[in-house]
Amino acid sequence: MSQSPNREVVETIHLTDTNFDEVLVATEGLVMVDFWAEWCGPCRAIAPVLEELAAASEGRVTLMKVNVDENHGLAARYGIQSIPTVLFFKEGAVVDRVLGAASRAVLQSVVNARAATASTWNRA
Repeated sequence: MSQSPNREVVETIHLTDTNFDEVLVATEGLVMVDFWAEWCGPCRAIAPVLEELAAASEGRVTLMKVNVDENHGLAARYGIQSIPTVLFFKEGAVVDRVLGAASRAVLQSVVNARAATASTWNRA
């Protein structure tokens, strides 16, 4: 099966203990931060869904990832006890959290609810 030729490819930003705060503050709109690990099957299962949601958002949503095995400090800071966990940020603050390999519908509903208010930042 092939995807639509107009489907945008989204570059995923990989966050670390070192660059997390700087990158997050510099990013406008809704930010999905996927806390994951290489060995985590459910993490690999939802990764394409997150990428597709970000691509379909037309720039309103940015996808970022944190490898919890390499960035223990961030996992502890945000109370990540199981993966996958997706945190949704706006203006540097957590506005929502989805635990586990949630369905596309669940993730889409959070994106729709949270990105809608972020879109008010469009320049006149």
